[in-house]
Order: sequence, then C-alpha cells, then structure tokens
Amino acid sequence: MTATLTQPAAYHIIIIIIKSIQLNTLHILCFVLSILFVSTVYFMSKPPSVVYLVDYSCYKPPASFRVPFSTFMEHKSLAFKDNPKGVKFMKMILERSGLGEETCVPHQTHYIPPNPNMEAARDEAQLLIFSAIDNLFATTALKPKDIDILILNCGMFSPIPSLSAMVVNKYKLRSNIKSFNLSGMGCSAGIIAVDLARDLLQALPNSNAVVVTTEILSHDYYKGKERAMLLPFCLFRMGAAALFLSNKPSYRSRAKYKLVHVVRTHKGSNDKAYGCIHQQEDVEGHVGVNLSKDLMAIAGESLKTNITTIGPLVLPASEKLLFLLTHIGRKFYNPKWKPYVPDFKLAFEHFCIHAGGRAVIDEVQKSLRLSSEHVEASRMTLHRFGNTSSSSLWYELSYIESKGRMKKGDRVWQIAFGSGFKCNSAVWKCNRNIEIPSNSPWEDCIDRYPVHIPEVVKL
Repeated sequence: MTATLTQPAAYHIIIIIIKSIQLNTLHILCFVLSILFVSTVYFMSKPPSVVYLVDYSCYKPPASFRVPFSTFMEHKSLAFKDNPKGVKFMKMILERSGLGEETCVPHQTHYIPPNPNMEAARDEAQLLIFSAIDNLFATTALKPKDIDILILNCGMFSPIPSLSAMVVNKYKLRSNIKSFNLSGMGCSAGIIAVDLARDLLQALPNSNAVVVTTEILSHDYYKGKERAMLLPFCLFRMGAAALFLSNKPSYRSRAKYKLVHVVRTHKGSNDKAYGCIHQQEDVEGHVGVNLSKDLMAIAGESLKTNITTIGPLVLPASEKLLFLLTHIGRKFYNPKWKPYVPDFKLAFEHFCIHAGGRAVIDEVQKSLRLSSEHVEASRMTLHRFGNTSSSSLWYELSYIESKGRMKKGDRVWQIAFGSGFKCNSAVWKCNRNIEIPSNSPWEDCIDRYPVHIPEVVKL
C-alpha cells in the first residue's frame, strides 16, 4: 500500500528541512569564524622569526695599497704645497691618530698629483665589493640564486646605475630579488642596513639576505683649506664587509650569531656636528688634534640616548633598579647627584666600537667604564686598517674571533657613530663556539697584536 502525503504535510516537512539547513549553516559559519579568530590570535602573538648571521667576510687590501706615514706626508706636502698650515694640521692629526704603518688607500690617491674620477671610483668599488662577496661565497657555499634580498650601503659614492645594480649584474642575481642601495648615511650605515635586512626577513619567511657595507675613496680629493674637510684624508682607509643573514631554521645550528636587538638614535643637526670638527689653535699656534668638545658632546648625547633605549632590553634587574633609584633621587631629593651609569659589562662580553678615531674610542670607553681589553678590538682595528667607515665593526668582530675569544652564548654590542649625528647599535648573541677563522683579514698578523700605541708618533 502506498502512502500519499497531503499538501499541508509536505509543506511542513519542507519547512523542517529548511530550518535544519539554516541551523547547519549557522554552525558552519560560527566554526569558520572561530578558526579565523584563533588563527589571528596565534599569528599575532607568534614571536618574529629569528634572524641569523650565518657568516661574514672582510676585504683585506694587498700590500701594494699600503700608505706608510712617510709616503703619506710626502704626498700631502706635494699636493698641498700652497697650504703649509694644512700640511702641518694633517701631520699632527696623523701623529695622534692611532693608525699604524700598514693601512691602505686606493691607487688613485697614490698618484702625484692624485687623480680621482668616476672610473677610478667604480674600479675601487668593484675591487672591494666583489672581493668581499667572493670570499663570502667561498666561505659559506652560498649561491647567487639563493639570495632573496640584497642591501648595499656606501656613504659618499652613489653612482647611476647604483652599486647594488652593479652587484646584481655581476652575479646574475634573480630578476625578482629585492635590492636596496643606501647612501649618504655616514659611518653608522652598516647597522641601518642590518636593521633593514631584519625588517625584510621578518616579512619574508624562509629567505636569505646579503648585506654589503663599504666606503669608496677614489671619487673625490679635496684640495681646499677647510680643516674639517682635510680630516678624512688622515683617518679614512679602504675596507668592505659582506654579511650573510637568514631566517631559515636550517641555519639554526650552523650560523655564527643571532640578532637580538637593533637600536637607532639621531641627535643634533648634521651642520652642527660637521662644523664642530674644526680644530682649535692654542696661544702658541699649535693645532689641536682631538675632535672638539662640541662634537664629542653631540656624540655623547647620541650615545646617551642609545644607552637609555637599549639598557632596559639587556641589563640585569639589579642594574635597572640602581638606575631607577638614582633617577628618582636626582628628581625628588638632590638634582646634583651624579646619574648612575649602568655596568654594561654585566650585559655584554664583547664590545665593538666604531673605529672612527682615537677620540671616539676614548670617549666611549670612559662613558661606559670599559677596560682596555674591552676596547682592544677597536683600537687594534684602527691601528691595522684605519677608519674603514661602516665596515670597521666587522673587522673588530673578526679580531675577537681571530683571538679565539668568542664562545657560545657570548653577547656582542656593536656601537657605530655617523653623520647626522647618529648612534646606531646592534646586539648579537653567539650561536655556537667559533673556531679561529682561517680566511680573516687578521690571518697573517693576529699574532703580533695587541701592540702598544703611543699617544704621539713623531714624524
């Protein structure tokens, strides 16, 4: 017998089915929204990717670029024969600079008269940059096709096409590589480049970055009488470094360091800092050779700002408490109390201070109450390689490694000063025990260091 549904019964069944479908749809919608909410919370609370410094390399100029003191002064006497006061100034700067006899300058500045030009600057750039990158490739087995990000910084030389484009074309890097060229940022630009690489690696998972930091000296040669412009002749030398950074988990055990913090601060105006470089003469007509007090005050303020920012991130609780109590005491009890300078030796085992000159290293050592050993890498880098601008921090780190002092868990504070006036710093943590490198720029001379550096070398 076949049952036949009446019209009201069929209608009733259809309503039930529709309500059932609506209920299921509501459940599905709630479930999907819950998944989206949980996923959003998870990814927002997830810590950023760890940025590893897998390895790095520093360019070592051949002996043919060496400029001994006698050669330097002979060339300057001929090039500035109409400016005897300028020659005298440069001589006294060099005598107290902390530089040694093995620092190097490009061939164009060896000529009499010097012959700076665009072609020479490009030749120098290719020599420094390609040599540093080639050495990095040989050390790490990194292939050009594996590079996702390229960042190159050079303060004074900014040609068109850019230096980063030169690297892309030389090594046939991928067409979709993210390439950046930083210029005009001074000696602290290496830290800025690292900070940019960190930001990009946070946004691009499973990526590799190469950072190249250098300064090119062949494109210009000042022949005037402004002492602030003559100062770079006495301190700046050839140098470059190439870094291999990555956020790939596969490099966790292989990488030398992991990036912990980057702090960038800017204090004062560029014009004021630049003008302060002028030296003063005493009543006997002798030229003073340390950076003026105004310039060091600007540098000190910039360093103080950087310290205030980085201190809470790295210092132990006891140092934070002492700093807070002193600050409260100065504010509410006695403003004449000396501000408490935290003991950063409790936070770091190693310090790399930009080798911009003896006065800079002295001031930072005094401000942070560091020992001679803590600033040894900076002083010896200045002596052996001179002021290599933004790459000097990497020659210093290489010095520490070449001395066999870097151990797993050690923390390194890199402090760089630059025009602007900027103080940028980076904190690294050693990821593994590091053996003495066999291809460092110190390989053939580390046994001679440290050396005694006299206050004045009479020429």
